[in-house]
Amino acid sequence: MAIYVIGDLHLSFSTNKPMDIFGKNWQNYEEKIKQDWLSKVKKEDTVILPGDFSWAMYLDETEKDFEFINNLPGKKILLKGNHDYWWSTVTSMRKYIDSKEFKNIDFLYNNSYEFENKIIAGTKGWNISEDQEDIRLTKREVARLELSIKDGISKYGKDKEIIVFMHYPPLTKNYMKTEYTELMKKYNVKRCYYGHLHGNSIYDAVEGKIQGIELKLVSADGLDFKLIKI
Repeated sequence: MAIYVIGDLHLSFSTNKPMDIFGKNWQNYEEKIKQDWLSKVKKEDTVILPGDFSWAMYLDETEKDFEFINNLPGKKILLKGNHDYWWSTVTSMRKYIDSKEFKNIDFLYNNSYEFENKIIAGTKGWNISEDQEDIRLTKREVARLELSIKDGISKYGKDKEIIVFMHYPPLTKNYMKTEYTELMKKYNVKRCYYGHLHGNSIYDAVEGKIQGIELKLVSADGLDFKLIKI
């Protein structure tokens, strides 16, 4: 079994939201992702999708987007992104998935999973700035990340590696030390994967080992629409 990750699929099979405003590389990107996915992922593998999965506004508009990943191999774990307006309660989303008879799709939200002796934890994150509203919402997301990490430790034990997935970056070039990084250091997290950045913003991504944490941007175009194994 293996774990793969790719973020920001921005699927829009039921809406008209072309992504090629971010560049010609987005043309026919769904097929690029599909073919790469099929070439790598086996049914026993897991794929983490850290946010901005669908452009749908409501849960009942996501059927074709979920159908797309349902027809691909592996278990899929989704996080919420800033454009996932369709996101509802986990109970409602699981009920919807079951009603459509989609298999092996679940959600990471104040909870955790264990794969390959590793704890999978995460949260959406938020924009990092000095704005008071951003500070308030960042504190909320940090609290949610800690809930997720604690859930993993309580369920699966304190000796397993904890890997964190976020939608927003946990730090930026202007804010290299954040509440996210301090929390990850507190729980000895050594790897963090995040998305959100597209187009020219990709060049602003902070990657590599920072404060002992290996950071990696995994937005779809940041990965050239290719899943990476972690």
